[in-house]
Amino acid sequence: MRLIIILFLFIIPVAKAQELFTYSEPASNMPSRSLGIRATQLYQQQVSDNGNWYLLEPELMIGFSPKLMAHLKGFVSSSEGMPLGVRGGSVYFKYRFYSADEIHSHFRMAAYGMAATNNLPVMQEAIDLSGMNSGLEAGVIATRLINKLALSTSVSMIRAITNSGKQPASLENRDAFAFSVSAGKLMLPKVYNSYEQTNLNLMLEMPGQVSLGNGKMYLDLAPSIQLIFFSQLRVDAGYRFPVVNKLQRMADRGFLLRLEYNMFSVW
Repeated sequence: MRLIIILFLFIIPVAKAQELFTYSEPASNMPSRSLGIRATQLYQQQVSDNGNWYLLEPELMIGFSPKLMAHLKGFVSSSEGMPLGVRGGSVYFKYRFYSADEIHSHFRMAAYGMAATNNLPVMQEAIDLSGMNSGLEAGVIATRLINKLALSTSVSMIRAITNSGKQPASLENRDAFAFSVSAGKLMLPKVYNSYEQTNLNLMLEMPGQVSLGNGKMYLDLAPSIQLIFFSQLRVDAGYRFPVVNKLQRMADRGFLLRLEYNMFSVW
């Protein structure tokens, strides 16, 4: 099964989007000299007691140049028996190192790195640098855009480290291989007349992870819908659920709601 997943990442058919995904990053960057503010809310169901896990991620995004951008993110969460509180944050850098542009299409590749800190106790086998684990991640993204369809894939290595003030990461669950496959289709408008037109995008993404310590894995499906107003205000709504679920997680399914506003030529 692991071999099939890895091969699938690199043998993606070229088909006929907005190159903006809900659960993953594309290889393209924000425009140069731009700023974005984002608030992502996750409402997830806990596996152990059917309780609720809530995560709020306030985020600042900075486009330094056409090739380099950064994200600064915070984590605020609550669960059954745990009050709402600040749990940590992360910093993310992405560098686009390859671009082949054609009329109505392009292919781009980027490298990225992320460092996260968290003060929660470690409660699962899977490594989650978005609100659960402290750690480091480095990977590569490849994205193909043709007309109204965008296809993207990413692979990365993750190393969990000791959460601040908590027990150390398990030796068995300290390293993982992560991957994602994403497709997005621009549904509206049918014909572009103005940047003020509302864009409607439909997405289907497949994020997954394989523990290098015990060989267990998970693979999720994550359909979502995305609206973009005036080319600046973005609203995403999605639902993520497992189709392969061997790697234990505290919460493995739930809803996502995101609001994002981008400002161009800020300096």
